[in-house]
Amino acid sequence: MKILAINASLRGSRGYTHFLIERLLDGARAAGAECETVTLADLNIRRCLSCDRCHAGGNLNPCVLAGKDDTEGVFARMAAADLIIYATPIYVFNLSSLLKTLLERFFGTSDVRDLRLTKSGLMFHHVDAALCSKPFVTLITCDNMEDDTPRSVLTYFRVFSRFMDAPLVGELVRDGGSLAGHGDPAVTAKNSRLQQVYAAYSQAGRELAQKGRISRATQNRANQSLLPVPFFNLLKRLPFRGLKERFLAEAKKWKLADL
Repeated sequence: MKILAINASLRGSRGYTHFLIERLLDGARAAGAECETVTLADLNIRRCLSCDRCHAGGNLNPCVLAGKDDTEGVFARMAAADLIIYATPIYVFNLSSLLKTLLERFFGTSDVRDLRLTKSGLMFHHVDAALCSKPFVTLITCDNMEDDTPRSVLTYFRVFSRFMDAPLVGELVRDGGSLAGHGDPAVTAKNSRLQQVYAAYSQAGRELAQKGRISRATQNRANQSLLPVPFFNLLKRLPFRGLKERFLAEAKKWKLADL
C-alpha cells in the first residue's frame, strides 16, 4: 500500500495539519504502508490559465505549463499512490488556495469533449482515472468548533468523489486546533481527550494500510469534541445563544487552564 498525503497548509511543515498527517502516517507505516507527504507550500504550483490549449484541435494536448512548475511531479506521485490524503486547513470557510490551484490543474489531464456517465450516474467527461479516481481521505483542520466551519470542504469532496469516481474512504475533521495547542506536547500530556484523538489518528492510519478505509468508530474517536462538556456536539446545535455563551466561557477557561 502506497499512501500519499498532500499537505495544503500555507504553513507547510510548521502547521497543525502537518502534525496530524504525521500521526496518521505513523500508524500506516507501522502497519507496513509506504508513505510520502507532498507539501504544497514548498512547491511552485501555477494556476490554470484557462487557455484551453490542452484541448485545441479536438485533442488532449500537453499543458502549456508543463515543465514550468512542479505540478507534473505532484501528479506523478499521485498516480503512483494507492490512496491519497487531501489535507487542508479551513481558510475563509473553504479549502486552501494551494489545494484548489492544484486540483484545478486536473483540467489539463481530462478530455472534456469526451462526455460520459460516472459510476454514480452523473453526466461528466473523461478524467485520468490513474490521477483523479484514487481512493482518498479528507483531513480538515480548523480552530473554530461550529459544524458549519468545515461544511463546504466536506461537501466539496463528497461531490468530487461522485464526479471523479474516487472512493471517499475517510473524513477526519479536527476542530478546536487552538484548544489543542496545535500539537503542543505539553498540552497533549495534560489532556486525555487529545491523547485519545491522536491514538485514533494512528489507528486510522493502520486501518488505511490494512483495510483501505477508516472505520466509523475510529473516525468518531478522531473527530470527537475536545471540550469536556457532555453531549457537546449535540448541544451546540441548539439555537440558544445563552447556552452557547456558556460553552464559549467554558472553552476559554479550558484553554487557559491547559496552556
